[in-house]
Amino acid sequence: MAASTSPPSADTFWADAESHLVRYGGEFTREIIDRAAGSFLFTADGRKILDFTSGQMSALLGHSHPSIVATVQRQVATLDHLYSGMLSRPVVDLARRLAGTLPAPLEKALLLTTGAESNEAAIRMAKLVTGKHEIISFARSWHGMTQAAASATYSTGRKGYGPAAPGNFAIPVPNAYRPDFTMDDGSLDWSRQLDFAFDLIDAQSTGSLAACLVEPILSSGGIIEPPVGYFAALREKCRERDMLLILDEAQTGLCRTGTWYAFERDGVVPDILTLSKTLGAGLPLAAVVTSAEIEEEAHRRGFLFFTTHVADPLVAAVGNTVLDVLIDDKLDERARSLGAFLRDGLAGIADRHTVVGDVRGRGMLAGLELVVDRETKRTSDELGARVTRRCLELGLHTNIVQLPGMGGVMRIAPPLTATEDELSLGLTILDQAIGEAGAGL
Repeated sequence: MAASTSPPSADTFWADAESHLVRYGGEFTREIIDRAAGSFLFTADGRKILDFTSGQMSALLGHSHPSIVATVQRQVATLDHLYSGMLSRPVVDLARRLAGTLPAPLEKALLLTTGAESNEAAIRMAKLVTGKHEIISFARSWHGMTQAAASATYSTGRKGYGPAAPGNFAIPVPNAYRPDFTMDDGSLDWSRQLDFAFDLIDAQSTGSLAACLVEPILSSGGIIEPPVGYFAALREKCRERDMLLILDEAQTGLCRTGTWYAFERDGVVPDILTLSKTLGAGLPLAAVVTSAEIEEEAHRRGFLFFTTHVADPLVAAVGNTVLDVLIDDKLDERARSLGAFLRDGLAGIADRHTVVGDVRGRGMLAGLELVVDRETKRTSDELGARVTRRCLELGLHTNIVQLPGMGGVMRIAPPLTATEDELSLGLTILDQAIGEAGAGL
């Protein structure tokens, strides 16, 4: 059959999509995206949409960054893929350079593709090194859709797929806006919550606690940032039980929060760090980084994670370019200044609209929680859906997290290359959309 010389009509496009695509998570956005550049998406019918989620929280440098484009064009023409047992300069360079951005003893890297894959490898390594199998994660976690990663994911997707991997436990999220354990003044008593959580873990464990896998800021869980001191205390709980601490920085790593890694705020270095999304700036690149000691023990015990695209040179070259841009353009500093600008704008929206219950986050990862009543913090799925729908109509793509027991949380993560004018445009649209949607309640 001859190839068509012109693109199909929109009606044909959506008919083909309905006929031939597996639906993998809710409904598709009813826009045909034709191209993207910088902070904007462009649709087939000529609409320009400001991207406030950096694609799937990944396009850290915006879309089609000139340096990334040049790297892909050069690398794909010379060396794109190899047998998994072979090495290339981009791979070794990226491993060395990642180690240079991290505190000791994190110095050994395994380069993979997705966040789920990096968490899968980290869990597998932790189980092998410790000789144990039980994994602890937050009750609103998202670590991926493959078996071990999905078994450590509690925010959604657990029903209907049969047994999860044995030995997975959830601990409560220290959510300052919706505290469960409280001090006399009503604020979150995270220390008592953490003690209670591990009392339950100890009661359920068979004595085989291998690792705790958590996000420094829960993103899909609603942009929840544990208080200062929490991760130091969590690390101590792990040490007391001879567990490894694994931090998943898929969305918080590489300058997004204003420091190279979100864990820097807490002065806690994980035993294993997983990176993805931001490392490839939109391309499929992930990493597991650990100490020489853990890597040596894993190797001694026969660690196996041999995949088709482990240590691929094309995406490794992109990762090196991402590091170049982050360093040359001082995007950690930019994330702090732009993040402050974004936070001030969101605070202004909260002042104008009573349906905004809370503004939170760090750097260029922000959350705005919508509620029907500020006093009771009563939620409304309808409100969140109306706001996101109206934002898209006005030319802003943003993302809302809607989980049981929470309001809709606008998840905002623009590229670090965005301008203040672009952030102002997004804030203006969000302000209008919240005003219009809230007025109808």
